[in-house]
Amino acid sequence: MRRLSARLVRSFGIIALFLVAALLGTASGVLFAFVGDLPQISALDDYAPATITKVLGRDGSVVGEFAIERRQVVTYDQIPVNLRNAIISAEDAGFFKHGGVDVFRIFATAARRLVGVQRKGGASTITQQLTRKLFLTDDETLERKIKEALLAMQIEKRYTKQEIFTMYCNKMYWGHGAYGVEAASQLYFSKHVGDLTLGEAAMIAGIHQGNVRESPYVNMKAAVTRRNYALDRMVANGYIKKPEAEDIKKQPIVVHGEPNQSPSIAPYFVETVRQHLEDQYGSKAVYENGLIAKTGLDPQMQRWANAALDAGLRRIDRLKGYRKPTQNVLAENHPIDSYKLPQWSREPNEGERAPAIVTENKGGVLRVRVGRWHGTIERTGYSWTNKKAEDLAKVGDIVQVKIGKMTAKELMFSADLDQTPLIEGAVIAIDNHTGQVLAMVGGLSYERSQFNRAIQAQRQVGSLFKPFVYTAAIDRGYTTVTPLLDEPVSFNVGPNQPLYEPKNFDRKFEGEITLRRGLEDSRNVPTIRLMDALRPEQVIPYARALGITTPIPPYLSTAIGSAEGTLVEFTSAFSAFPNQGVRMAPLMVLDVSDRDGNVLEQHRIEPHESLRADTSYIMTNLLQGVIQHGTGIRAAPMAADWPLGGKTGTTDDATDAWFIGFDPGITVGVWVGYDLKKSLGANAQGADIALPIWMDIMKPYIARRKSEGGDKPEFTRPNNVVMVMTDKGLEAFIAGTEPGKN
Repeated sequence: MRRLSARLVRSFGIIALFLVAALLGTASGVLFAFVGDLPQISALDDYAPATITKVLGRDGSVVGEFAIERRQVVTYDQIPVNLRNAIISAEDAGFFKHGGVDVFRIFATAARRLVGVQRKGGASTITQQLTRKLFLTDDETLERKIKEALLAMQIEKRYTKQEIFTMYCNKMYWGHGAYGVEAASQLYFSKHVGDLTLGEAAMIAGIHQGNVRESPYVNMKAAVTRRNYALDRMVANGYIKKPEAEDIKKQPIVVHGEPNQSPSIAPYFVETVRQHLEDQYGSKAVYENGLIAKTGLDPQMQRWANAALDAGLRRIDRLKGYRKPTQNVLAENHPIDSYKLPQWSREPNEGERAPAIVTENKGGVLRVRVGRWHGTIERTGYSWTNKKAEDLAKVGDIVQVKIGKMTAKELMFSADLDQTPLIEGAVIAIDNHTGQVLAMVGGLSYERSQFNRAIQAQRQVGSLFKPFVYTAAIDRGYTTVTPLLDEPVSFNVGPNQPLYEPKNFDRKFEGEITLRRGLEDSRNVPTIRLMDALRPEQVIPYARALGITTPIPPYLSTAIGSAEGTLVEFTSAFSAFPNQGVRMAPLMVLDVSDRDGNVLEQHRIEPHESLRADTSYIMTNLLQGVIQHGTGIRAAPMAADWPLGGKTGTTDDATDAWFIGFDPGITVGVWVGYDLKKSLGANAQGADIALPIWMDIMKPYIARRKSEGGDKPEFTRPNNVVMVMTDKGLEAFIAGTEPGKN
């Protein structure tokens, strides 16, 4: 019996050894089959996750970003201890003990699944999760899991735990487009990861697996639950004490970030920079390599330009009357109470404009809804329309409103009725001394149209061309008091062509006037007579020297603006007048560096000596007179204690209105018109349409300059320019051209 038992034991032992050998053989075969198909782990030696390319303003602030994955890479030491402990507790308590795969955890998870306690997930270590995101997919297949385990073990052999953990914290997704713990910290709490509190760190660690589903922006209850779970795990692992965790659990989660990326304050400018970067480095580098592009954009100036253009276009648009709504949700068979608009994806703010649904029109009061908020438009909020409430909108109409005072408790707000302008405009501001673009607005709304009217639109320039004619005259010996004739005249412009008989805007003639008066009052006939005397072939080179590259036909009518040009080139040209005749080429990008700080390109200022300094000063003096006495007199009060010059521009058919003006430091250009050319109005002029926008930009700029202290700036007068009192007043002359010298 004993022998039989011994034989049986030996037999079972042999069978067991055979089975183990078979299993090992099978496992070896499986491993052998997969090893040759695994990615090369050594590729991680140079691992550089995709990071955000940033466009910086002159103050170092971020004015634009480009990224496929919104990520900011941090080092291990930059990740605070509380966040490290929270992530390890929530994701992989044995991280510092296992070799990439936690066998005990795998069997425990399998047992829980077998008895139905757990349905999926739970066995992957931090290293396995990282492996999956770096090399594999999320497919629930045996092949993927085997490869994941093999790769994880290889990673553990090659890299330290700190290196693995850092890669994990920079690679993983935390919802709403944020990759890595730094981006998550900015997203949810608007702070650097190193500044997170324990509760904030626990929330970030807790929501990682569910990210968007458990985001506090989407499901606050789930976010609190996951934060508390992470805190409990930290207690269980000995990282914090239970009373500390319980105190934090009693506190609400307070987020300070923004789930949707805030729009850039300068989208047209940022897009121009993006195009430059993509041309230089390719789209992959722009969206993945974390380039840093430094610019001269002045964020404050940009905000002033944005606000001024928006207000100006709305003011002009309102003068043309109220346009009735074109969409009604009831007519489209949608319920008013539950209807949603894409623009309502985030909560409204005071001062914002938003589309709203009219829910009631009764007793002269319009009631509207914006998302979950309800608003009231009283008579004062629509008085600008000169219409009764019942003629403005009906229930179900979608109207635009400007949100006033908000009451959060009742979800109520007051509002004004508004409408989106059909008219367009553009603004550009340039530093006279460097050429740096300080502000750029290419249209009313980048969302509505990405066409950049500041640099792409070629429009008829009207009277903006006149300073080039007068520059040529001054350079050839004319003075500010040279007499010009403002009388009817006709020109023979070619065989079989009707006579050219120019007219002034006011259809009047003033007889003999000074050259100064001709420019200040923007008289057409004297300017064309001057063009005829000088000849177009002598005038056009001055425009070219000042940077005008668009076609300039050699016709007399070019003198009063029949040619076309872009806002950027004319603003750049005008910047030479206050800068002693030196035009600095417009400069968008100062330098570009890679993620490691290596400078890839650097742009220096590019000066062009376009005019003699004395001629330039005389022209500056004349353009000061445009504001003090001429077509720009609306801005005269501003010029009373600050040196300003500029020129209005209006085309004959009033399709385009311009004003370009400057002080010693900057030049700002404004254009207004319709994309599909049509008249702005029978009596529309640059002085009434574009100049007020320019003034609204310059007022805060001047106030800022004054607040900075220092001496008031002045236009630099060359030594060979003399000031002489004449019967017309104090005038500037190039030495030798003053009265009595010629």
